[in-house]
Amino acid sequence: MRREQNIFRELDWITIGIWLIMVVCGWFTIYAACFDFENYGVFDLSLRHGQQIIWIGISIVAAVIMLVFDTKFYSNIAPFFYLLMIIVLFVTIFVAPDVKGSHSWIQIGGFRMQPAEFAKYATALALSKYMSSYGYDVRKTKDFWLTALLIGAPMLIIIGQQETGSALVFAVFVLVLYREGLNGDFLIYGALAALFFVLVIRYNNLPQDPDAVVLEQTGYTYVFFLAVLTGVFQIVRYTKDSLFLKVYLAVNIGIWVVCLIIKAAMPSKLSYTFISSISFLTSAILFIFFSFIRRSKAYLLIVLFFVGTAGLCYASDYAFDNVLQPHQQIRIKVVLGLEDDPQGAGYNVRQAKIAIGSGGFAGKGFLNGTQTKLNYVPEQHTDFIFCTIGEEKGFIGTTGVILLYVIFILRLITLAERQRSKFSRIYGYSVACIFFFHFCINIGMVIGILPVIGIPLPFFSYGGSSMLAFTILLFTFIKLDTQRMDTLAA
Repeated sequence: MRREQNIFRELDWITIGIWLIMVVCGWFTIYAACFDFENYGVFDLSLRHGQQIIWIGISIVAAVIMLVFDTKFYSNIAPFFYLLMIIVLFVTIFVAPDVKGSHSWIQIGGFRMQPAEFAKYATALALSKYMSSYGYDVRKTKDFWLTALLIGAPMLIIIGQQETGSALVFAVFVLVLYREGLNGDFLIYGALAALFFVLVIRYNNLPQDPDAVVLEQTGYTYVFFLAVLTGVFQIVRYTKDSLFLKVYLAVNIGIWVVCLIIKAAMPSKLSYTFISSISFLTSAILFIFFSFIRRSKAYLLIVLFFVGTAGLCYASDYAFDNVLQPHQQIRIKVVLGLEDDPQGAGYNVRQAKIAIGSGGFAGKGFLNGTQTKLNYVPEQHTDFIFCTIGEEKGFIGTTGVILLYVIFILRLITLAERQRSKFSRIYGYSVACIFFFHFCINIGMVIGILPVIGIPLPFFSYGGSSMLAFTILLFTFIKLDTQRMDTLAA
């Protein structure tokens, strides 16, 4: 009895309180999104808000169970649960029915479950187990690639289920690696790769003037130019070679000056893409040349950056045209302003923005949203639940929800930092990163600044799998936090 009282006292009630607020607010939002004036029974289990009550009850029971288990249980079960989820994910590809082109849902009795939601939990546990093992160092080649395999395996299988949105969530685990000692350059170059991809897709798909003699600029123009500028940063940071920096700048400035003079005299002979390509290629040759003179690996590593940049440009074009599905291509084009398509791929986002905008400062009031009540916004109870908040609660409501998530995520990071156990700290950061990704991506796609990839807003969106999985994910960490002064053996 005394032990139970100690656990009760050690629980982080602030986090539990925030969870309760989000669950309750989420249920009221689902009720508002699904409200029907002809059939509005609060506890009608045939309706979505009634079904969500069941899942909330199941999640509360699961939360209590998570608090009952000993903390060592999670460390011991991590590898077995991870392998089990890998098998389940793989089998799901073949046994799951086709739901809007995706094979990611399995039927269990009268309920549908999405294993990908629980795979995030399994991966968080597996990463925590492996990264907290004796002698682990993410900067070691073997440890780094094994960690990448742990993250990449479920990600690739989920892509095979045609569930790209859920697969992308796993990429956020990279932030956990950064906290545990991964060189920050990975984040920098990862951000550059994402930027280069966007630039290639954005400017390579612009309508071109059919009467133009040469294409003035494409995505390669901007990517190659930024790569050359990045070369300056790399010289300063990694080589500290002042002579090479002067040569590098002089050669590239000279190329641009000469080519721009020729272009001014003969506009039809040169394009900006051609000039930036010459500058890019010359920069790579300079790095190769100085790598032999200086006999330094730093120069060769920078050469790899240039080679990787060129490869990424062509791979981006190929992936966009041949790997992405047509509906994924059109969603990206809508976000990048390449197409409008207000009645097709852009319809959901357009209606969501209208709903949020119509809410004004204070909103129209509970159950008074016209856009949501008249079902103008598809999926308004799941992926687009945020537009219901915007229409009924306005700027005040949406700001309140955003602040609630910010406080929640910052609280998780605070709890993670106070763990003495490496396993608990890594798991805590994994939890925080998963919630951060869902929060940013979901709201970003609803307001039209990110492509629609179909991931829920935690504890707000309707869905039993997500409600249960997010609750288990969170309360496992709350349990680990009750023994934060212990050093949990891996």
